[in-house]
Amino acid sequence: MSAVVVIFKRFERFWHWAQAAMVLLLIVTGFELHGFFRLFGFADAVSLHDWAGFSWAVLLVLAFTWIFTSGEWRQYLPRLEGLGATVRFYLLGVFKGESHPHHMTPAQKFNPLQGAGYLGIVFGLLPLQVATGCLYFFFPELRAAGWLQSIDWVAWLHTFNAYSLLSFLVIHLYMITFGKRISSHLRAMITGKEEV
Repeated sequence: MSAVVVIFKRFERFWHWAQAAMVLLLIVTGFELHGFFRLFGFADAVSLHDWAGFSWAVLLVLAFTWIFTSGEWRQYLPRLEGLGATVRFYLLGVFKGESHPHHMTPAQKFNPLQGAGYLGIVFGLLPLQVATGCLYFFFPELRAAGWLQSIDWVAWLHTFNAYSLLSFLVIHLYMITFGKRISSHLRAMITGKEEV
């Protein structure tokens, strides 16, 4: 017998959707800065990219404050229990129509693979992207102070990390279709409620 429970809290949903909007704007303006197309014009694309980047940095500070003060950091602890069954499900079970071996609860939202993935993304890739973006933005001041003489490695790292995050986004969009119904996970991220 299934039940509907609140899995994603209000701030969590705000963080998710605000971050999605900012990341989408950063992707579009980032591609324009690299010359893939012309939409806003180079100068406006730079301004929008900077604005979205600093807004994302503020949002991440709020998110980390929430994660560590609400106890949500426990969601990101790596665990081996259920890892084999989860890997098997994604390799075989999903193609046979089997049920997902992980049953979401408010205390354990992520399956073991999600937990490991989000650990690396939330505590690794996201801060790295913001940090390299700040180094990029403040490069003239940092160079004048003698703290940073070359921007090349920062640009390479920022761009490589951006493509890593974009790859995650594609996988993330695919994985949201793995709920009980194709729209279940998307609806849960809007309402906070998931059928378990």
